[in-house]
Amino acid sequence: MSQRETAKALADIRVALIEDEALVVMLLEDMLSELGCQVVGIAAHLNEAIQLADCTDADVAIVDVNLGGQDAYAVAERLAARDIPFIFATGYGRQGLRSGFANQPTLQKPFRLEDLRRVISETTLGAEQDPSPHPSPGGRAGEPSER
Repeated sequence: MSQRETAKALADIRVALIEDEALVVMLLEDMLSELGCQVVGIAAHLNEAIQLADCTDADVAIVDVNLGGQDAYAVAERLAARDIPFIFATGYGRQGLRSGFANQPTLQKPFRLEDLRRVISETTLGAEQDPSPHPSPGGRAGEPSER
């Protein structure tokens, strides 16, 4: 799929953001807007994130694995139970995920716009997921808050 076709396919995708770092949320909002996606909910704390997962109408969610020192796997389980695809965001990469989630799409912090575009299109459009992490020099968003 060409970049133009991908951009058209991503237009109006509804995204729920589950992230506790305000700066990362702002960067993600800007990047998602640039991709044509709509942010339909934001949660920074575990209890808010669980509520959002239970009621969101998102097409996909981006879930920070660590929310203020608490893991967000309960949020991921709720999203999965509702058949809402989700992407983990983490500074540890795929190898830092709990074993039951090792094959889940992952956005490794820090990331670039192209990394975000790729993982959202793979998750929502069903394209092949490259299993290797994609650390990104320059043009970064997000810092590994879990460390």
